[in-house]
Amino acid sequence: MIRTDDMGTEQVLEAAKEYAVEHGIDDVVVASTTGETGAMAADVFDAADRNLAVVGHSTGYREPNEQELHDEHVEAIESAGGEIFVGPMVFSNVGAAVAKRDGHAVQSVIANVLRLFGQGSKVAVECVLMACDAGLVNVDRPVLSIAGTGSGADTIFLIRSANSRDFYDLRVLEVVAKPADRENLPFY
Repeated sequence: MIRTDDMGTEQVLEAAKEYAVEHGIDDVVVASTTGETGAMAADVFDAADRNLAVVGHSTGYREPNEQELHDEHVEAIESAGGEIFVGPMVFSNVGAAVAKRDGHAVQSVIANVLRLFGQGSKVAVECVLMACDAGLVNVDRPVLSIAGTGSGADTIFLIRSANSRDFYDLRVLEVVAKPADRENLPFY
């Protein structure tokens, strides 16, 4: 496993590309809020050789009627042959509304357990489910999922894909790269 604590997004994307080439992975899913990381991935990965799906936040995620993807990044992703999905997040939206009113929702518990491995770990799993639900990635395939904590990319998982309704069929096959997150651990 590669530790990404001292790596920038571009280095993480290059490591992901190297892994995809080495292991013959055709499907790549990238989480991207503004589209910047997605545009960088479109530049690093040859979308003609790979199925590149970029997953962003749903419209209204931060502010009503606001879409966080920037037009110039959308254009760069699409002109490189990548596809974009924005829509409800599997571990958020309705679950967050239920949790706000009634205290807990199953999706929140799953999301928080995945966050034990890091925020990027939760996002890497969630984006593959979303890409499958959108029809951008076929189910039951090895997918390289690239996600991050805050902005940029710091996590790479190899995941056997599934639709969200078949969540338990998804498998994290390999943790290719993630930050150690030492600053949040009391024993370091």
